[in-house]
Amino acid sequence: MIPGSFEYHQPHDVEGAIRLLQDLGDEARVVAGGHSLIPMMKLRMADLGHLIDLRRIEALKGISIDGGTVTIGAMTTQHELIESKMLADAAPIVREAALQIADPQVRYCGTIGGNVANGDPGNDMPGLMQCLDATYTLAGPDGERQVAAREFYEAAYFTAREDEEILTSISFAGTAGGYAYEKQKRKIGDYATAASAVLITKNGGQCASASIAMTNLADTPVFSDEASDALVGTSVDDAAIKAATAAAVAAIDPAEDNRGPVEFKKHVAGVILARTVERAWSRA
Repeated sequence: MIPGSFEYHQPHDVEGAIRLLQDLGDEARVVAGGHSLIPMMKLRMADLGHLIDLRRIEALKGISIDGGTVTIGAMTTQHELIESKMLADAAPIVREAALQIADPQVRYCGTIGGNVANGDPGNDMPGLMQCLDATYTLAGPDGERQVAAREFYEAAYFTAREDEEILTSISFAGTAGGYAYEKQKRKIGDYATAASAVLITKNGGQCASASIAMTNLADTPVFSDEASDALVGTSVDDAAIKAATAAAVAAIDPAEDNRGPVEFKKHVAGVILARTVERAWSRA
């Protein structure tokens, strides 16, 4: 289908974009890569009078590392995440996840900000950012504020971002130790049936710390303290992996859809998580 008519805006700075959101009200939405919003407009599931394109705002682009903290501008594309050697050295799990998003054509345009900001439970980056314990910076009429990724998602497509705010950057500590991002999907370009992100550090043959999050298995990303705790202090043997998997599966709440019934999704989630933990541990 063809979207309804709308006016198109290209501000050159964040302040200009926020002013447009204030002036235009509910009729306006910002667009980053457009892979979520434009299809909804074509299906007439989103009827907007104004589209505010962020692509000309240079302040929203780029990757920097300062004192071990990685900061990524919201308009940085998935392709740029993959190509950055600096990011691959500081947080290789980000590159591993970005390589599994859709296909190269999508990754050239799709942005990390768009992936995390709209609250789509099927997107890969929200769960990864919860695993990384990332912080989102939001800019609005009253200035900037920070929201933890683990507190940002409220329900499917509902987040802590206010209507007149723009997500400007994502920051997190560089990672050390083992990492893995695993994803099961029906075909290239599809959302995950189940996906998981795992970070593990090792000390003397035992797991010193762990962080586990899962994607597309509830209305929001699922970060599981219980699954992480099941690994800490163990040698990540079969019993520990089974305990972590059981804790994670207990925390998810998948819905039946064309990817399969609930029990199938829970089974796939368990298989994927066990595989992710094993791979992360082998790298620790």
